[in-house]
Amino acid sequence: MNITITNTYGTPHHVSATNPAHVTGCDYYRLPLVGTITPGHADYEDMVEMLRDNGHDTREGYGLIFLESEEFSATYFGSIEQIEQYKRDNTDGTARFDPSQGVLYAQWPQGKGWDDYLPRVFWNQAQRGAIADGVGLVTAFAHTEAPGAEVIVYEFEGKWLPDSEPQQLVTYHCTACHKDTFHDCGHVHENTGPASRRWAARQARQHIISAHRHGVGDTNSACRPNNGEMLRVVNALARERLGTTGNALPDTDDVYCATKGPCGIIRELRAGVRPPAYRA
Repeated sequence: MNITITNTYGTPHHVSATNPAHVTGCDYYRLPLVGTITPGHADYEDMVEMLRDNGHDTREGYGLIFLESEEFSATYFGSIEQIEQYKRDNTDGTARFDPSQGVLYAQWPQGKGWDDYLPRVFWNQAQRGAIADGVGLVTAFAHTEAPGAEVIVYEFEGKWLPDSEPQQLVTYHCTACHKDTFHDCGHVHENTGPASRRWAARQARQHIISAHRHGVGDTNSACRPNNGEMLRVVNALARERLGTTGNALPDTDDVYCATKGPCGIIRELRAGVRPPAYRA
């Protein structure tokens, strides 16, 4: 498909030549975690199994660097000596490491050992100036078919159910159709780290691709504005039951979204204000 998906802010990413929703890497990463593992670790054998399966298990212990961007992540395995030297050199945050000395794997590892070793790391972190951990914008893409619209990926706090505890979540929102992904199964994810962000951003890209392929509003398109249809139904029922003449809710999707939906969250995130937990 001949489509270019443009970041409206954030790091540009490289994508597959045949699938612009599939991110293959980028030029710049954060290095949020640096560590080591040795055979003395209780789960060492399980943790190095991926290296062994690929013929890369050549050391008695490894230095680790975990890389992340808005839409991608990678893990570097090198010598413990290299990583300890990097940590000494990086006290001012300017050191570079030589990836040719070790091996780089796409994604952060998962499974036995790794699930306990790796803490949850959000893109938005209070120590880096964010509103709060796991609260803020991640990236945004210009909508190809609706001038001025964006598809925005963001981290936020929300509840799956009104009586549940707030959780850190990640999803996307399209300002062309204003669909609330809470009502669209599988588009809101528990925000557990780079893999969660990557999946939300992939779905945002797929939304744009669908609009490019089918247009905005087509029955086959993921981007289908309701044009206030449901709001008009709810307002009509409210007027009938309450005997009033005014509307109980805004009568357009964009106004409703700005006051009670994702656009309201995004507006506050952009203003540096911590929104209340969604659906609380």
